[in-house]
Amino acid sequence: MKGGVVDDTGRALSGVSLPTEASRGQEFGLERMCETIRVATRAAGLGMEQIAAIGVATPGTMDIHAGIILDPPNLKPWQNVPVRDHIHGVFKVPTAFQNDANAAACGEAWVGAGRNTRSLVLFTLGTGIGGGVVLDGQVLTGAHSHGAELGHVKIEMTQPRRCGCGRWGCLEAYASAISVVKRAQEALARDGGVSSLHREREELSARAIFDHAAQGDGLAAQIVEETAYYLAVGATNAMHSFDPDMVVYGGGMIAAGPAFLGRIRYHVSEMAFPVLVEKTEIRYAELGSDAGFIGAAACARHLLRQLSRS
Repeated sequence: MKGGVVDDTGRALSGVSLPTEASRGQEFGLERMCETIRVATRAAGLGMEQIAAIGVATPGTMDIHAGIILDPPNLKPWQNVPVRDHIHGVFKVPTAFQNDANAAACGEAWVGAGRNTRSLVLFTLGTGIGGGVVLDGQVLTGAHSHGAELGHVKIEMTQPRRCGCGRWGCLEAYASAISVVKRAQEALARDGGVSSLHREREELSARAIFDHAAQGDGLAAQIVEETAYYLAVGATNAMHSFDPDMVVYGGGMIAAGPAFLGRIRYHVSEMAFPVLVEKTEIRYAELGSDAGFIGAAACARHLLRQLSRS
């Protein structure tokens, strides 16, 4: 669990990380959340009485309006965890609850890559692919708390790959870090020992694939190019659906650098309406691993302002 104290300008005053230890159950997890908040507050040199509001962002299926984590696949054995009410009950300050990718989008829109825009779409590229959409300053959560699940837009249904969600043809099944490695391993099985990636086949990573592509390995370069294409398909779908000012990519895979982003832009230019290609900026995120807690703070700030007007 990562936490930090953020001031009203979006400046992080602290940033801390504690192990989640999800297997110890949800009661332990709720207390670990509270401890993360306390540690972050102390690290900022503040007391809890100086905290105006708290934002909490979590992964997994959830009821955002009720403040509950429902059945998160990566936080077993948690189920129906009343996060917002628990945090509010402990600290007695206004508490906002949000999906983690939505929160990251809020952070980038507030003080990151999209700080001078009114709308953006964020793709978070990690072991999976998350998404967040901010339109006219408001985060899109949807009627059932699952708006902007951009990793699960369908990009291939002719011979689709199976996604970790159990469905077929999702963007995540093609362009997440795990999927990049799976596709490379499948290609290596057909390669006949030519690619330099064979030296790392037992412990292959997305980073290694991108590194070998940069060094001129043909198979790795093909995997990277295909990944750029798949991400461009996702971006094009988002552009045609939401017409944002900006599409932003965050997460570990952006370490691939400007050349990779250039290939995504190229493929978008081949697929999207010309006016959207001209008007939509495509860039990398700026807040790095702090995006989640800065975005959670943005949600808390928004809640506090709503309460002050009511």
